[in-house]
Amino acid sequence: MKSEIEKCLDGQLFNTSDSEIQSLIHRARKLTREYNSTASDDTSSRKEILSQLFNIIGSNVNIDTPFYCDYGKHISIGNNVIININCTFVDCNKIEIGNNVLIASNVQIYTATHPVEMRERLVEGWTGNEDIPYFRTFALPVKIEDNVWIGGGVIILPGVTIGRNAVIGAGSVVTRSIPENCVAFGNPCRPVRSINESGE
Repeated sequence: MKSEIEKCLDGQLFNTSDSEIQSLIHRARKLTREYNSTASDDTSSRKEILSQLFNIIGSNVNIDTPFYCDYGKHISIGNNVIININCTFVDCNKIEIGNNVLIASNVQIYTATHPVEMRERLVEGWTGNEDIPYFRTFALPVKIEDNVWIGGGVIILPGVTIGRNAVIGAGSVVTRSIPENCVAFGNPCRPVRSINESGE
């Protein structure tokens, strides 16, 4: 029988009140609170906290504060990555960030979502005495490939992959995957022109 974490990572409905999941959330809240309280030049403490918080973190990674995430352990970050001020990563499922990635301020990445149909989203007859929440949740992974630049205030929704070398314009809402080597922007975000046509 699958654990609730396994269901979550498989894109199935899962119980967000599960004790293992709640433990991950509380741990992430503690570590992000500690991280957000560190001095910006205390590189050794910041590096140690992030190594505890994330699944993988590469070299030359700079995450400005404040930074928020949900579980922490589902986030993997490559080398040479900047994540600017006030970013939020809801990493119920995996968030994978490649190498040489620039993420501007106020970017939000969401893996968690809920069924659209009300009868599927809400638990009929829920009274508060159950060991489940009154709503149903599932989560889909997000992947940001190498050399991507994401502008300020971008929102990336569950299940999205942003292709290698792409640029996402500020304020975009990325509802679908974006191919490599393009500039994309808007709500919903769409490719508007090709770049890096040599593939370099």
